[in-house]
Amino acid sequence: MCGLFAAIGRRPVADALIQGLKRLEYRGYDSAGIVTLDDGALRRLCAVGKVSELEKSVGRAPPQGHIGLAHTRWATHGAPSMANSHPHLADGVAVVHNGIVENHGELRSKLQQQGCSFTSETDSEVIPWLISRSVGGGASSIDHEIPSVWQRRSHDVGLWKFLTLTAWAQAKCGLHRV
Repeated sequence: MCGLFAAIGRRPVADALIQGLKRLEYRGYDSAGIVTLDDGALRRLCAVGKVSELEKSVGRAPPQGHIGLAHTRWATHGAPSMANSHPHLADGVAVVHNGIVENHGELRSKLQQQGCSFTSETDSEVIPWLISRSVGGGASSIDHEIPSVWQRRSHDVGLWKFLTLTAWAQAKCGLHRV
C-alpha cells in the first residue's frame, strides 16, 4: 500500500517529509518521492528503492520549500522507475495518490488528444492532468474545482486518496469514490 505524507512549516520541510516516509516504510514500497514549493515552483525529487536513497538525494540538494508532499509507491501500474515514482506533476499541479484509477487508459487517451504529455506508465498521472485542465479552464480556485472535477466525471471509476499541491501554494487533500 502506498504511503502519503504532507508537511507545512516555518522552515524547509524536506527533512520532515523524509522522516514521515520513514514512519511508513513498514507498508512496503518500490520507490519514494517528495515535492516542495520552492519560490513559486514545484520541485520534485524521487528515488527507486528505499527512503534512504531519497534521503541521500535530498541531502545533496536540499529543497528549501516550506510546504510539501511525500509518497512511497507500491507499484500497480508501471515498473519501479524514477518516471513512475510519485509525486506526479502537470502544469503546476502535484499529486501523490493511493488507489487505482480503473479507467486510466481511457482518460489518458482523452487527455493526450487535448495535448497532455505523460512521462510515466502509472494510472495516477491522469489526476494532476484532470485537475490542471479543469483549473486552467477558468476555475477561480482549486478549493471549488477538485470536488467539481469528480462530480463532472461520474464515469471515472476507482477509489482515489490523494494529496495535491499547486504552484500557487494551495495544498488540498481528498478521498473520493467516483
